[in-house]
Amino acid sequence: MTADAKSRLPAIFGPLRHRAFAFLWVGMMISSVGFWAQSVGAQWLFINDPNAATIVALVSSATSLPSMLFALPAGVLSDAFDRRTLMIWLQTYFVVIGTLLAILTFLNLMPPILLLAFTFAIGMGLAANLPTWQPLITELVPRSEISNATQLDMVNVNVARAVGPAIAGAIIARWGVPQVFMLNAVCVAVPLVALLLWRRPAAVLPTRERFMPALRAGGRYVRHEPTVRVLLIRSSIFVVGANALWALLPLIANRQLGLAADGFGVMLAALGIGAVLGALTLTYVRRILSANVVLIVSALAYAGSLSALVLTSSILVAMPFLVLGGYCWTATLATINSALQLHLPDWVRARGLALYIMTFMGVQAVAAPVWGLLTQYLGLRTAILTAAAVLVVGAVIGIWLKVPDSHSLDRSAISYWGEAQLAVAPHPSIGPVQVVVEYQIPPADLEGWLVAMNDLRRSRRRTGAFRWELYEIGERPGTYWEVFTVATWDEHARQHEGRLTAQDQAIEERALAFSTVPPSPLHLLPPASDDS
Repeated sequence: MTADAKSRLPAIFGPLRHRAFAFLWVGMMISSVGFWAQSVGAQWLFINDPNAATIVALVSSATSLPSMLFALPAGVLSDAFDRRTLMIWLQTYFVVIGTLLAILTFLNLMPPILLLAFTFAIGMGLAANLPTWQPLITELVPRSEISNATQLDMVNVNVARAVGPAIAGAIIARWGVPQVFMLNAVCVAVPLVALLLWRRPAAVLPTRERFMPALRAGGRYVRHEPTVRVLLIRSSIFVVGANALWALLPLIANRQLGLAADGFGVMLAALGIGAVLGALTLTYVRRILSANVVLIVSALAYAGSLSALVLTSSILVAMPFLVLGGYCWTATLATINSALQLHLPDWVRARGLALYIMTFMGVQAVAAPVWGLLTQYLGLRTAILTAAAVLVVGAVIGIWLKVPDSHSLDRSAISYWGEAQLAVAPHPSIGPVQVVVEYQIPPADLEGWLVAMNDLRRSRRRTGAFRWELYEIGERPGTYWEVFTVATWDEHARQHEGRLTAQDQAIEERALAFSTVPPSPLHLLPPASDDS
């Protein structure tokens, strides 16, 4: 392709000009094709079993549950170690697990419980892979192209979701499930080769946080950031209802539409095509609709597609509704993911995204067997229509629990506190550390100041404080002490050096503007801190 032709490409394809990104992007797409093919094989292996509804749902749960358990620890490790090295070990792990799964299935040594164990093992690898690959993208393309590279990654996943199941269905119909598992083992080896061929200077890692404090810091940020909590809640409500389609699709194909494995693959391909269309067109949709409106409309449209799907017995009628469902699935998840990327500051982004993955996959793991049991006892149609009702309820909740647009937020780190001016040099592990800030507030301004301090409380808590208190000095009316407590000096030093953003600065300035004297902080350290 000539330079002129490259310059005429849509901006979304710009990151493919960078060779390392292009090779790894193609490698990850092929690996994803293998994963989706393997998922179809795992769900279809026991489709004729008397307990098929439960087994199929448990396969979905076994894939999702590890991310609920391990995504956050994996995010901490991704922030602390070289991501290329982690990815090499992960892809090697996938090759070994995939090969063993194929061999044992060929030998007819794969009972349901062992299949679930292998599926869980693959899910463990995915739990570590997701928060490692996405941050690695920032090493492969310039900062100005990270957004387009992330969107290309979503296209990658959804193309694989469309192609992988279709290939699996054709292979199962012609040869059987073991060959699908072997295809997966070959596919996951491709990004391993790309990673081994990628030569780049050793990554410069940030100062490594200890594991448990870093784990707690990620959870603390989400707990005290209202917008992130809203995004997680909205995502969870949507996934509870929407997951019924993914969990029960084999049964819809087999029982509702009377299809074989190749027909099931075509249905999954239709979902994937809709998802790809969503990834490619969402940018244009967002120019017209706000994030909150996109989420509401997508939930209602998904509910409609679910209802229509379970009320028809024709694959031709079902196909457009499957495309619509795939489109709404991607529109919802891409909107939430984008909002999180924009809202999370750099220092906690990997952990925040890991918590989102935990929530997303955990809800799927819990919801899938519930839909399976509901199908087993009340029937497929009742289960699907109940899921549609859940989506409608979620859309109604979205009218009040709104997702704000975050494009105007500046989430870059600002060290506006400067270096703490102390007469001693505290050991990083000493703690707890209390910071006291004194305010002089006129009585007429007290109510407005308390409102501003509530915002400041959330800022202090999400950046590191595990306790925050406000006192009026009894001997000096109008004099107040803000006291916040941080676990260690190292944790407080991180507040000074990289956890505060322009938003935190604006919140603090609003609170400080009410004081008639400039506040000066005091740091209270445990005794003998200089000997520790």
